[in-house]
Amino acid sequence: MSIPLSILDLAPIRRGGTAAETFAQSVELAQTAEATGYNRVWYAEHHNMGTIASSATSVLIGHIAHHTKSIRLGAGGIMLPNHSPLVIAEQFGTLETIFPGRIDLGLGRAPGTDQATFRALRRDPAASDAFPHDVLELQGFLGETSRIAGINAYPGRGTNVPLYILGSSLFGAKLAAQLGLPYSFASHFAPDALVQATTVYRNEFRPSEFLAKPWVIAGVGVVAAQTNAEAHATFEQVRRDRIRMMLGRNRSTEFTDEEVEMLLDTPHGDSIMNMLKYTAVGDGATVAQYLEGFARTAQADELITVHSTSDPAQRLESVKITAEAMSLVPAN
Repeated sequence: MSIPLSILDLAPIRRGGTAAETFAQSVELAQTAEATGYNRVWYAEHHNMGTIASSATSVLIGHIAHHTKSIRLGAGGIMLPNHSPLVIAEQFGTLETIFPGRIDLGLGRAPGTDQATFRALRRDPAASDAFPHDVLELQGFLGETSRIAGINAYPGRGTNVPLYILGSSLFGAKLAAQLGLPYSFASHFAPDALVQATTVYRNEFRPSEFLAKPWVIAGVGVVAAQTNAEAHATFEQVRRDRIRMMLGRNRSTEFTDEEVEMLLDTPHGDSIMNMLKYTAVGDGATVAQYLEGFARTAQADELITVHSTSDPAQRLESVKITAEAMSLVPAN
């Protein structure tokens, strides 16, 4: 089985690390992905999270693009209710103009943060209701015909940056199908509706000028190592890091190892561990077997992998082992 693989880089800030170090690590990750045959690297918009450095998503994409040559780069995604469609068209039109043929724009309707931060972004809580309209407005700004008379994106107009609808429910699946756009399901952290959503998308898909047939990208966690034992040991640390990130956001002090252990055995802990439901853990052969089976389950045309380990060296190793196991071929 041959399936394109991509990477979602959450730009994690390690304990005791800095955002500057994270950006350097993200550059190295993208360069490694490019050298080993991955299709694209995406970065997600998050706000008010001290462990994630990708809040200024378009700026980070530009930085990474300057340090790579050919790999596609994009947002996975921009949370459109946080922004004016015109501003996003200008940002990504600028990126596409500087790096032609390399830029993607994935769009989500969640705020990408908590309600207090949503208010700090100066957004109306009802903004998510306008998501379908905003997608069409953005599409117009990136094409040749604006939906607002006399208003155009400069740069942006005519760049036709490819749009992707992101989702973790049936709403995004139905919208992507209706608009004839590719659909990316966030099964790497919201696994429960995966099969239902991709089935609905495929069944209801309408061909468009942008896409002739359905294209499903599914998120999946990966912890690949030289041995199964090493991979499972790393995955245990991933589980604990996830508890610290999700439950410790507003704490003045970090959870101790003992507190994390107790939290793992609670309803909150169970809910967070369910986010890791679709994770390939093991050596190269084990990971390849898992990814091939997952692609069939998800009805996926492409997998976007999340290598979640907090150690940069382990993350790069996971990326390389997975590429080799899946027989990826670097672009010339």
